[in-house]
Amino acid sequence: MALLVAGAFFMEILDATIIGPAIPRIAESFGVDPVDVNIAISAYLVTVAVLIPASGWMADRFGARRVFPAAIAVFTIASIGCAASTSLPMLVAMRVLQGVGGAMMVPVGRLAVLRSTDKTDLVRVIALLTWPALVAPVISPAVGGAIATFWSWRWIFIVNIPIGILGLVLSLKLIRGGPRSGNPPLDWLGLTALGGGIAAGLIGLEGIRVSGTDWLHVAIGVAAAMILLVVAAAHLVRARHPLVQLRVLRTQTLRITVTAGALYRLVITAVPFLLPLQFQLVFGWSPLSAGLVTAALFLGNIAIKPATTTLMRRFGIRRLLLANALVSAGWFVVLALVTPGTPVPVIVAILFVSGVLRSIGFTAYNSLAFADVDSAHLSHANTLNAAVQELAAGIGIAVAALLLGVMTPLVGVADGGLGAAYSWTYLALGALMILTAAETLRLPPDAGAAVTGTRPRAGG
Repeated sequence: MALLVAGAFFMEILDATIIGPAIPRIAESFGVDPVDVNIAISAYLVTVAVLIPASGWMADRFGARRVFPAAIAVFTIASIGCAASTSLPMLVAMRVLQGVGGAMMVPVGRLAVLRSTDKTDLVRVIALLTWPALVAPVISPAVGGAIATFWSWRWIFIVNIPIGILGLVLSLKLIRGGPRSGNPPLDWLGLTALGGGIAAGLIGLEGIRVSGTDWLHVAIGVAAAMILLVVAAAHLVRARHPLVQLRVLRTQTLRITVTAGALYRLVITAVPFLLPLQFQLVFGWSPLSAGLVTAALFLGNIAIKPATTTLMRRFGIRRLLLANALVSAGWFVVLALVTPGTPVPVIVAILFVSGVLRSIGFTAYNSLAFADVDSAHLSHANTLNAAVQELAAGIGIAVAALLLGVMTPLVGVADGGLGAAYSWTYLALGALMILTAAETLRLPPDAGAAVTGTRPRAGG
């Protein structure tokens, strides 16, 4: 069962990022600007984020044995729809449907495995469930680039079909877990207001385009988003059984981790979206070449993993996060200086270091999130943190597209202007990264000491 869920996890993560190197080909197929295809990635990630809090309720209400196979079926059907898409709106709609399947598939499957695993096997099983998150991002740029180079971009989704069918058959045989009694009602108002607000915001921001901004479209979308999100926040604070429990944010370390960590993830996840576009549209590389070089980012992510715990214990989480944010901000300046004339080995080295920095940041924030949360609220804190991380990733891609859409008309596209637009976008992201350092300064000097065993140093 654990291997099946790990495979589903792998497929879900792979599908979230694999289309990056294929974006120019998808845009050409639909007759749109490549930057506009960002919504196909953002829509998937945001859908997953909004529905993650409902996944636990679904598992308890209907049972993992029903929900997990249904999620795989939805994901597979949506993959068929993605492959058959004839326009960008159709692709986005199918990606939303994929997100519905992905949001139910991984959390419910993980829950089913953990509930059926003996404590003596828990470490081994958790390790098995973790490896897809490490491996999938490394191979997805190369796989997506190869498919886009040698075949049609539609094969990115077609390959999910046989895997999904196999997963469906195995899940019907292996997954256990029936409905549980005494479940509270699903918070439909919270789900609708929160999901609608986020969707309205994304749709509004999509009005800012390289080809010309529809400001009425933007204003209506942003206004609707603000109203719905205010309604959602007011409801979530007062509801007896809210979709997400906001009261857990009273814990200082969790609150700052959620805000600073979300901003950090928003900035960092913009890079894997921008790089394949820059390499193809500015440097003139093939999708495969763009994907292979982008993979260096994720290789750095894996390479530093064994040392992250040692770094946190040696320097403390607060110091490490501050240093990481400042160095990362500086590294965006380095990214802005990369040009078509930069030697490929130098670009690979720059991206490898960038991957090292992002891995340190992700690990430190994840370690700090639950350091001071008591066991009674751990489930609510975990759900909130997971949803916010996924949401930040989706919004990060939308923000990257927004910045690029704003910068391109400002610098023009002639005489290397498109390359300058990417450079200014990286600089803007670097400025946002500095804000994470400012937020991290609010942490107490001994933040996370309970999980690292470190003591605060003089001067905090």
